[in-house]
Amino acid sequence: MAILATPSPRQKQNACRLPARGRAFRRRLLAWYARHARKLPWRGVCDPYAVLVSEMMLQQTQVRRVVDFFPRFLARYPTLEDLAAAPADAVREAWDGLGYYARARNLHAAAREVVATHGGVLPERPEALRRLPGIGRYTAGAVASIAFGIDVPAVDTNAARVLRRALGVRRRPPARLWRLAEALVPRGRAADWNQALMDLGATVCTARVPRCASCPVRTSCVTGVRRSR
Repeated sequence: MAILATPSPRQKQNACRLPARGRAFRRRLLAWYARHARKLPWRGVCDPYAVLVSEMMLQQTQVRRVVDFFPRFLARYPTLEDLAAAPADAVREAWDGLGYYARARNLHAAAREVVATHGGVLPERPEALRRLPGIGRYTAGAVASIAFGIDVPAVDTNAARVLRRALGVRRRPPARLWRLAEALVPRGRAADWNQALMDLGATVCTARVPRCASCPVRTSCVTGVRRSR
């Protein structure tokens, strides 16, 4: 069952500052996501461990490569306890071909730490998740929002690009981008929202050739409005 977090004082304050363009942008993007969300093997999965595996695999790796590896890895290590009990060499072998093998070591170490210090139950709060090996701010936000329904942002490369273009945010400082991302998170729909940003950035608002003419949020986007003039 999703756990809805009570908004922090910062979230309440930021929500009040969200401009009308931001509210319209959020509404249109969620409507688009409801119809066009990508069909991925980890979408709709309720097991927090499986969500963690998918997010660790997706670090610095294209989605199409993870699509094949994800079910095979889970078939070999279906639970966090199974992964924690596995020898390091076996985990490395199961990861073979996906690259960036430090992720496999970190995932294995995180599983062992969760078993040793959390009774085998993955922490829900992003602050606790970030204390595990290999989990940074984005991964903690993604797992907390998708697996537990916590109302926190998850800003990966795709989401950052969408937010900068849509809201006219400069690259520096990144802290401002995260504050805006936090203000945009709709209460009770953080998982949909974070994944909607990722999907738009991966399929429409791409890095090299953004398809502004077919973008569902172009009328609420600073860049889209500018290009339509």
